[in-house]
Amino acid sequence: MMGLFDNIFGNVDNNDNDNQNKKRKDEGRLTLHKEELDINKIKAQKGEVELGKEIIEEQKTVDVPVTHEEVVIERRAIDNEASGEPISDEETIRIPVSEEQVNVDKHTVVTGEVSAHKREVEDTRRVDETLKREEARINTNGDADIVDKDTDEGFH
Repeated sequence: MMGLFDNIFGNVDNNDNDNQNKKRKDEGRLTLHKEELDINKIKAQKGEVELGKEIIEEQKTVDVPVTHEEVVIERRAIDNEASGEPISDEETIRIPVSEEQVNVDKHTVVTGEVSAHKREVEDTRRVDETLKREEARINTNGDADIVDKDTDEGFH
């Protein structure tokens, strides 16, 4: 009686359940796995660049033209003319004499500028890793016929 109501209300009858159970026993599934690479990158300091100044001393020799004065003495003979002045050592002439002297000072000038900045350069690193995967291995006992749907070849 219960079977009659099961068919009316769309419930599966016991024959269908038996067919499903038999089908499950005649079939089997094998899940295959494989490894894949998980590649991540991290930023790590690989070094450092320090910019600084160093003082270099060098000896510099420069030839500077300078002038100086000389006093030129010229004597002339005069024809023994008569003079009304008495002989004396009180008469003196002074002539200042000068020269250029070299005075060296230093001053600082800007000769250049050095700047630094970073830039990103992309290149490629090769990573070699061994990966594993599972493949189905088919063993037969006796004279069982096998059809592989991926290759359409028959196995015996």
